[in-house]
Amino acid sequence: MKIKLTQGELKRQRDILRQYERYLPTLQLKKQLLQLEIVYQHSALMKRKNSLTEMGKSAENWLGLLVEAPQIRDWLIPETVITVTKNVAGVDVPVFERVDFEPAVYDLFLMPLWVDAGLETLRDMVSLREEIRVIEQGISVLKHELRITTQRVNLFEKVKIPGAKEAIRRIKIYIGDQMTNAVGRSKIAKNKIEDENAEEVVV
Repeated sequence: MKIKLTQGELKRQRDILRQYERYLPTLQLKKQLLQLEIVYQHSALMKRKNSLTEMGKSAENWLGLLVEAPQIRDWLIPETVITVTKNVAGVDVPVFERVDFEPAVYDLFLMPLWVDAGLETLRDMVSLREEIRVIEQGISVLKHELRITTQRVNLFEKVKIPGAKEAIRRIKIYIGDQMTNAVGRSKIAKNKIEDENAEEVVV
């Protein structure tokens, strides 16, 4: 883009530079907060995955008993997954609250004794799976926002701010040269007038 080499443009470029330099720290802070939250969410994700693995290992001993109560699978389908959102550096991130299941209605005399405890454990595992899914969704949202924010930080640091500084430098050099030329011209004009006045005096 062609820059006007004028005092007005110099002021405009200085105002733009001030805006960029004021906005950049906000973007840098947002980038840091997003990076910290991603690290935190990854840590939470690993803990939940480890918990799910441990629960799976504990359940291996009695999972074979499910053949005695095949309908238990129907009671493991989530009716609702409840989430809320938390704001991280202006970004809405989903946070897992709980899973609601339909009530399991069965005859206590006909069902095997292990069903109550087994159903509770299996529902805990389903809840953990849903929580893991929500955390992964949140990490995806955060990473997308981090990518955009990093691009903006780079744009300001490497393009916008250096560009405004270079424009200011060029305008100042041009205006300085113009002023030097003007001073030189006025000196020539002044000398010319003095010479003419001197000639008149001699005559």
